[in-house]
Amino acid sequence: MREAPAFTPTMPRTGKPFSVRMTNCGPLGWVSDRAGYRYQATHPQTGRPWPAMPAAVLRAWAALAGCPAEPEACLVNLYAPGARMGLHQDRDEAEFAAPVLSLSLGATALFRYGGTARSDPTRSVRLASGDAMVIGGPSRLILHGVDRILSPASDLLSPAPGPLLPDSVPAGGRLNLTLRRVSAIRRA
Repeated sequence: MREAPAFTPTMPRTGKPFSVRMTNCGPLGWVSDRAGYRYQATHPQTGRPWPAMPAAVLRAWAALAGCPAEPEACLVNLYAPGARMGLHQDRDEAEFAAPVLSLSLGATALFRYGGTARSDPTRSVRLASGDAMVIGGPSRLILHGVDRILSPASDLLSPAPGPLLPDSVPAGGRLNLTLRRVSAIRRA
């Protein structure tokens, strides 16, 4: 995270800041600002390429995603207590056959999901530290979001910032790593 400091994205139409901070790793990173939602190869503030995805993250993808193509983007959302993420669909990718893999670390989140239409009913589940969720197949384009961060059930992010937890990591908060394949998978 020192190579790609966390930043606060904004909504394209309104310029309103998200309540989460984020960064990325991998060949591409997801960003949102007045120019829109998109993937790009460089950090929006530093202009430098995103750092490589850690080997452990790639191993998680290989073990859980059921997709032979590697992910190209790992979005790291940093949720401080009180942060949330409104219902949305992950549809900025060219490849919907590949799943989205979500890895949760730190505080438990109340995760809400529904169908593909805003009028569909929703349900909520708790995602605790260490939970992994794969959104794929017919569910790949479901609406989903985070209603709130619950009181820390994990002390994973409780220590004071230091070499392993830079200042941008919210103590007592939650990290979510979202892995995606962005470009089309070449098929033989």
